[in-house]
Amino acid sequence: MTEEQSKLVANFEARVRQLMFLCDELRQKNALLERSLSDERENSQSLEEEIKRLKIKYDSLKMARIISVRQDDFIGAKKRLSKLVREVDRCIALLNE
Repeated sequence: MTEEQSKLVANFEARVRQLMFLCDELRQKNALLERSLSDERENSQSLEEEIKRLKIKYDSLKMARIISVRQDDFIGAKKRLSKLVREVDRCIALLNE
């Protein structure tokens, strides 16, 4: 083998080693990115579950508020009706005099 061929082979080997090194670095980086992606997916899933739980809780609180308002309206209406009945009774009592 001539000296020029030996230099070409050595250069080729050096470049192949460099490519192998870069390939290993890319594999490590890819594995790191895959782990990061997996972690983010888990985080996203847990946040989605939290959102669903909070929506259910919000709907329950909203329903409780609506029921509370309706009970307050009912109590207010009952008081107004009692007041009207007392007024009518008083008017009837005045008419009977």
